[in-house]
Amino acid sequence: MHRKDFIKQFGYLIAVLPASSALLSSCAGLYYASFVEEGGVLRVSKGEFQQVKGEKQIERDFVVIQGDSMRYPIGIFKTQNNVYLASLMQCTHRGCELNIGGGIFNCPCHGSEFDRSGRVLEGPAEENLKSFETTADNENIYVHVS
Repeated sequence: MHRKDFIKQFGYLIAVLPASSALLSSCAGLYYASFVEEGGVLRVSKGEFQQVKGEKQIERDFVVIQGDSMRYPIGIFKTQNNVYLASLMQCTHRGCELNIGGGIFNCPCHGSEFDRSGRVLEGPAEENLKSFETTADNENIYVHVS
């Protein structure tokens, strides 16, 4: 390899590294919360939305729950008004498991996007996600799955 080609290749590598680092750190933000299933209701502690970083306590915007009997996980978003929105992370287009990033659900298979409440933002999906009623008290969030 000539010196000029080496410098060119090295330049590409330097340009790509920061972008790949950002992608990897965004994946690290996915948090699987603990929950208890009680007869068709999934109980998640509000404490699952708390994250401690050093001496700071940070609020998570969303958590994911998935149990052994669940084929697809459920994503739970917390709104600014302390309302919780829960949707099945299964794309309504072809059934692929969705990712969460940038405050939306997105499909890695065909590119469909859904907002926090499960409404279609971008196709090819035409149907909204299956969403679940949620209720909350001072300590817990309840996702009514049946």
